Amino acid sequence: MSLIVMKFGGSSVGSTERMQRVARRIADYKEAGHKVVVVVSAMGDTTDDLIDQSKQLNSSPPAREMDMLLTTGEQISVALLSMAIHQLGHGAMSFTGWQAGIRTEAVHSKARITDIRPERLFKALEEGNAVLIAGFQGMTEDGEITTLGRGGSDTTAVALAAAIKADVCEIYTDVDGIYSTDPRIVKCARKLNEISYDEMLELANLGAAVLHPRAVEYAKNYNVRLVVRSSFTQNEGTSVKEEAVMEQGVVVRGIAYDKDVARISILGVEDVPGVLAKVFGALASSGIDVDIIVQSGVQDGKADFAFTVSLGDKERAIGVVESIRSEVPFREVSSEVDLVKVSIVGAGMVSNPGVAAKMFEAIYNLGVSIKMVSTSEIRLSCIISAEPVHDVVRALHTAYGLDTTEQVFVGGPQDRR
Repeated sequence: MSLIVMKFGGSSVGSTERMQRVARRIADYKEAGHKVVVVVSAMGDTTDDLIDQSKQLNSSPPAREMDMLLTTGEQISVALLSMAIHQLGHGAMSFTGWQAGIRTEAVHSKARITDIRPERLFKALEEGNAVLIAGFQGMTEDGEITTLGRGGSDTTAVALAAAIKADVCEIYTDVDGIYSTDPRIVKCARKLNEISYDEMLELANLGAAVLHPRAVEYAKNYNVRLVVRSSFTQNEGTSVKEEAVMEQGVVVRGIAYDKDVARISILGVEDVPGVLAKVFGALASSGIDVDIIVQSGVQDGKADFAFTVSLGDKERAIGVVESIRSEVPFREVSSEVDLVKVSIVGAGMVSNPGVAAKMFEAIYNLGVSIKMVSTSEIRLSCIISAEPVHDVVRALHTAYGLDTTEQVFVGGPQDRR
């Protein structure tokens, strides 16, 4: 007998038919003698639909009320799924995040989990129930409902697995594991049998949507056994673990891209000590995350530098820079959008010369200019124009020998594309 945490995303429970399929899989685990805790996202496009409705009524809705609204999507999912399990003859109990004992910091729309008190869950499990928990949500010590940000159901599942010391946390999605790149773009993408926490964390932070970065952080920090697999097939998934076996000859393990990028350039800044500290200190104080930073050469005592932020932070970032102009004089501040960050990731990169050159050559051969570059021991990222990103990803996938002869499909038998 094992204690298993299962997480199902919105596409896995996007219709009553799919929900019945999920209920059957949960029932199979119970019939095999396992104890099961299930975390569920909102059905299909429910969250997006709720956001659209809110914007029709208020262009800038209060964050507290948005949390009140958006948490209802997951509550619908767990209640319906519990009913489907009961129909199969098994006990099941659904819980909201706060009923499940999930406590968060007092921040609306992107709260972090501070504590989990799972006593009610253990009691329901001992009574023979499958325990179903609404993902993406929690409650502050003062009783305020909060959400964990988009992708927060992954974080809910992994945090719960750590709190209840589950034997495994299985993340179910519409693909049967983690691939070398987005299988919707590269149909011959390579499925990875296993990947390290560090590699997965890089890919998640760089735009790979299969796992939320905070979920991977939790798994790494608490050594949670994590498996990503399909809710539509019985295929073996991908294990995310501390150390992953390196495939012979494979240096780059994955290719990711992120379209949520804006570049801000500050031109004609005095080249004196403390300039960068003032600029990026002000941005940090305003809660703006900065990614890649590049400074150009100095001419006539003036320097230019550029940095990237998320698209949603672009206008705020420009406002912050303008607000400190008296402290940090500059000639001009400008911004650029329609960009994408393309990245390669692999633990073997650090010991293999020529990896960067191959990336630059593949991009150059497509006639695409590289605007910015950032590196770490296991990651290399380039900022390029957004339009050719799919061609660039395919070219890199081929250049690093990741293509396979197998064709990937996304979703169930009726969803091949």
